[in-house]
Amino acid sequence: MSIGHQVAKAAGKALSSVHAGNGKLAAARLLDEGTPRLTVTSPSFQDQQTLPARFTADGEGEAPELHWTAPPDTTRSFVLLCEDPDAPKTEPFVHWLVYDLAPDARSLDARTAQQAHQGKNSTMAVGFTPAAPPPGHGLHHYHFQLFALDVRPPLDDGAGRGAVLDAMKGHVVAFGELVGTYQRQ
Repeated sequence: MSIGHQVAKAAGKALSSVHAGNGKLAAARLLDEGTPRLTVTSPSFQDQQTLPARFTADGEGEAPELHWTAPPDTTRSFVLLCEDPDAPKTEPFVHWLVYDLAPDARSLDARTAQQAHQGKNSTMAVGFTPAAPPPGHGLHHYHFQLFALDVRPPLDDGAGRGAVLDAMKGHVVAFGELVGTYQRQ
């Protein structure tokens, strides 16, 4: 183990109690108890299971393919927001923000995301940022949150999390979530 890795691991352990928490996820801020549910799945991983390396910074860093069930008839668009509430930050780390997905869409991958609008992730880049938790920080949870909306958000490419959440308020007609996990030793 290199000295750089040992230092990173020690820093990760020191920050292990620092994280935003699930209460700051988009779903916690936007959903009512009675919000109808969608089932979100992936052909690559099961809910609450480890993300394959290819979706992490330790692999190819590609975005996973997601699928979901049909939403209510009032759906006009979808928003997909992948957040990590375990990151050592005051807000969840945004890994992927895709909005204005067509209401008839039932799947998403990096290629089909190009047909919608993509917002800035926490690295201030547009597109998917792979899982890369600090070594020694513990198990991280990657919440792929899918929101069906009764509007098309009036946002161009590159919007941030706050602007997208503001545009979604009061317009969520269904919700689904798939959670992948990952940690570095």
